[in-house]
Order: sequence, then C-alpha cells, then structure tokens
Amino acid sequence: MPLSDATIRSARPLQKPVRKAKGGKPSYETVDGPYKLPDGGGLYLEVRPTGAKLWRYRYRIAGKENLFAVGEYFNDRRGGHVSLDDARRERDKARALVKQGIHPAHSRQAARLAQHAANANTFEAVAREWIEKKRASWSPYYLRQVERFLKADVFPYVGNLPIRSVTAAHLLEIVKRVEGRGAETVALLIRQWASAIFRYAVSTLRADIDPAAALKGAIHRPRTEHHKPLSRDQIAAFIKALETDGGYRTTVIALRLMLLTFVRPVELRAARWAEFDLDRAEWRIPAERTKMRDAHVVPLSRQAVELLRELQSYTAGRELLFPNYRNPRACMTATTMNRALERMGFNGKDTIGFSAHGFRATASTMLNELGHRPDVIERQLAHKERNKVRASYNRAEYLEERRAMMQQWADLTEQIAKDKKKVTPIKRAAA
Repeated sequence: MPLSDATIRSARPLQKPVRKAKGGKPSYETVDGPYKLPDGGGLYLEVRPTGAKLWRYRYRIAGKENLFAVGEYFNDRRGGHVSLDDARRERDKARALVKQGIHPAHSRQAARLAQHAANANTFEAVAREWIEKKRASWSPYYLRQVERFLKADVFPYVGNLPIRSVTAAHLLEIVKRVEGRGAETVALLIRQWASAIFRYAVSTLRADIDPAAALKGAIHRPRTEHHKPLSRDQIAAFIKALETDGGYRTTVIALRLMLLTFVRPVELRAARWAEFDLDRAEWRIPAERTKMRDAHVVPLSRQAVELLRELQSYTAGRELLFPNYRNPRACMTATTMNRALERMGFNGKDTIGFSAHGFRATASTMLNELGHRPDVIERQLAHKERNKVRASYNRAEYLEERRAMMQQWADLTEQIAKDKKKVTPIKRAAA
C-alpha cells in the first residue's frame, strides 16, 4: 500500500517492552536495526533506530540488486528535506536511467562534478584566462583598456556566474547600461570582447554557443571623428604658443618632437634612450611598443636631434626620455601633453579641438600636398597595408627617401614659424 505523509510523519523507531524488577511498570527500549516502509515501484522509507528517515530506491542492473540513496525526510521540513512527492519524482527519474543501463548514483555524481566545473569556470575566470592568452600580442595600452572596462562594467554583473549561465539578455543589459552613460564606443568594445571570450570558451569546451553574437547591431556605432590637421597658420601659432604657454621644458620638447616625428603619442611618451642613435640620427621603436607589433625606424631630422641632445641634459640619467614627475619609473601621461595644448588654446572648449594625435594627420596632409609618394608617407606613419597580397610583396623600407622627407618636413615647419609675422588666433569665437 502506498505511503501517506501522515504515516511517514508518525513513523518511529521500533521498540520492545522491558519489565523492571519487582513488578514495576514495563518500559521500552529501541530495537537494534532499521525497518522499511514500502511505497511501491522499488521506493521505500528506511526508519533507523536514531529516528532518521531515509528514502531508498531498489533496482537491478545486469541481474544485480543495487540501492540508490534518494534523500532524507525531515519532520520539521528543514533544508535538504525530501518530501514524499519529491522522492517519487526522483524514483521515476532513476527508473528511466536504469532502463538505459545507467546507475542513478553514477549519473548524479557526474552531474555534481559538472556543476563543480561550471562553478569554477565562471565568466571572470574564463575571461582572465583569455586575457593571459592574448597578453603577448597586445600593446600595454590595449591590455589596460580591456582589463579596466571588463573589471568596471562586466565582472560586477556576470563575473561570478558560470559562463554557461551567461545569456544574451545578461550581456544586452550590460552594453545598454554602458551606452546609456554616453560611452557607445566602450559598449561596442565590450560586446566584441565578450564575443571573443565566449568563442574561446567554446573552443575549450566550456561553453556551447556565443550569446554575444546575437547582440551584433544592438548598439549604434557613433560616427568616427578623425583627428583634425593643423593648417600652416595654425602650425605657426602652435610653435609660437609653445614657447610661452607650453609648460615645463620637457613638455615643450615632447610637443616639438611630436610635430617633427609624428609618431603615435604613446610611442613618444614611453620612448627609452636605448632606442636612439643620435650619431646616426635614427630612432628604432621595438615591435612590442608599436600598435602594429612591427619594429619601426624613425629617421631624425637635424632639428629633432638638437632637441634630443637638449633633452639629455634633463633626463639622460634615466631610462625614459619623458619620466612622470610624480612617478619617475613611469612615463609621461597623455594628459600632460593635452593639458599643455589646452593652455595654448588648441584643445578644450571653443577651440579647434586639436589633440596630440593630430600631428599625424597634419604631417600626412601636408606631405601629400608637397608631392611625396603615398607609400613613403604611409610607411613613415607605420600604417599597416590593408591589401594583404600587396603587403606580402611590399617590404621596402624607403629609408633614404623617408630620411630626406623628414628633413624637408622639419625645414618646412621651421620656415613656417619664421615667415609668419602675424599669428592667426586659434580659439573660435564664442557662440
């Protein structure tokens, strides 16, 4: 006869009467050993002398009898309590496994191990593993960018979740939150990084799909604003303002070198004296410090060498050309140069919005106007050839041609500064 909840609750350990001496009233003691209350279909409740009530399922596989521990029944319904209905559901699941020749205990153990693995493979754990795999191929700036935004905008929300549990809905909420604060570009990057993390998880058998792929197009891509070049008048204004409002002499030299070499700002800020051969007028930037991960040679004009020799009197005793004033082991920050440009009236509110990166656009525009070959200019800018077939054949460095071009560029900027008697104002008129 099937069990009822009332029968189970009232079940007590078996007892037998024991008479006391001299005709006293009988007392009782618990009988050693458990007894069973059958429910049907191989399920029964085992009542132990301690009062514990344990569900058991009896089954056979290959003619051999086995027992499966379903769980425990608690009269007070405490945590871990397995009710009569729960026990019957577990029996039905176990019976289905037995029909397939699978031991229910083995199946439960496999599921438990899988859950432990899932808990260990959280989104943050897999993401950090992916970062370590990519670290060597990224620039320090890009590495910091990935770590900073994932830590601030992603890990607090899904970092502790098993990566298989993270859904497209989780990610959409994250990127929409970032987009809502006006950081559309960051939102796009987060979606791309999340997609790469999931693809890595799929390739290492820790995820089945990439839910971030479903979000492609969910974020509006902001229109790219290219860095504005300086005109000839503005170059003259820049050089004049630099001498009066540029700040520390090392900052002035840094901005002059940006104009003369038009490298990427981080390449100059983090430059080391070991990279320079002033006698040969060459600066060799190692591959690990370039955006394209390809070593780059910068021919130095006479004017650039003069500035570098002056700079030696300030920082030649250090590894870096431009050490940070507060932390000499680190390099000058991007803020230093841009703040100087603000003081000079080139950056900030009601200005032309010129940043340190704009020197590259300035040189590229004017050198093309002067008739220099585009291949030579692009090589000096260290741009990557987009045509892969062309790139595989075009290994020319154009070094001598670039050397002449860099000297002509330095002479031109010097002549612009000398010829301009009257400087054109840089700040726009207030609206």
